Amino acid sequence: MSDHPTLGEPAHDSYGRRIDYLRVSLTDRCNMRCVYCMPAVGMQFVPRPELLSNAELLLVLQAAAAVGFRKLRLTGGEPMLRPGLVELVAAIKAIPGIEHIAMTTNALRLRQLAEPLRQAGLDRVNISIDSLDPHKFRRMTRGGSLDEVWAGVRAADAAGLHPIKLNAVVVRGMNDDEVVQLAALTQTYPWELRFIEVMPLTGVAGLADAGVISSAELIAHVESHFGPLELLTHDPHDPARCYRIPGAPGRIGFISAVTEPFCSTCNRMRLTAEGRLHLCLLRDDEVDLRAALRAGASQTELEQIIRMAVSAKPWGHGLPDGVRPTLRGMSQLGG
Repeated sequence: MSDHPTLGEPAHDSYGRRIDYLRVSLTDRCNMRCVYCMPAVGMQFVPRPELLSNAELLLVLQAAAAVGFRKLRLTGGEPMLRPGLVELVAAIKAIPGIEHIAMTTNALRLRQLAEPLRQAGLDRVNISIDSLDPHKFRRMTRGGSLDEVWAGVRAADAAGLHPIKLNAVVVRGMNDDEVVQLAALTQTYPWELRFIEVMPLTGVAGLADAGVISSAELIAHVESHFGPLELLTHDPHDPARCYRIPGAPGRIGFISAVTEPFCSTCNRMRLTAEGRLHLCLLRDDEVDLRAALRAGASQTELEQIIRMAVSAKPWGHGLPDGVRPTLRGMSQLGG
């Protein structure tokens, strides 16, 4: 338990941004090999003894909550590969100060786990689904089953893990011809379909070099088919700008991390599976919490380290200046 009887207000970084959202990688392993996330061969996974144990992770999250992190997103790799996931979610939900737990998943195991996770305290899910063509889906994920993913989406919907958000990374020459078909899902379902620009992370930067399909290009393409989209009220902390096809029950979001950065309103940091706070997705700055934990750091000392990390958070990425991250790939950071 925390040494502190009360929880502090969320910490602010040196630019005055309130930092209250932590993306927590539970593992760097995955049961897919998506082309924009992992190279086809050569992945080096972290040895299991180097990953934070459940007890260590809960200590870190207790400290993070005391510092003012209120919203968590469980990521990977694929978070559903973490042993004892349901029990872990329940333990995280019980931490004072944690108000919301979401998960980003490929949904291959969601058909079985959606209801238990909802009962344990998971609030909602984002699901990766880059193609509605089973053969293309298998190529892009290097072996994934669209049928299993779709079953997971329906199970999440039935379990009440709302609002459901579907993530599609648009890759030129692979699935850019399906943008209209994906957007049309929002005419049938009250879900949010989010189109994400390819990011030049380690191991897959070549896809971005081949040409990022900008959100502006995607919006123009969608509007050429459906007509003008309705711009919806924007949460400044949500990286997606959201629109609606007139009359549709769902929404379409566009995440433009490369072409239209949203660094000025960033409220997040990332915790890697081996216990390092990663301060900006597209930079290499990190702070090692595992070393402090295993050296016997107290709860108060962990909180101090996290506060220092928040203060050191950089303004944003340096892609316009040619600065690219080299330390970690997407599968180690969970987006």
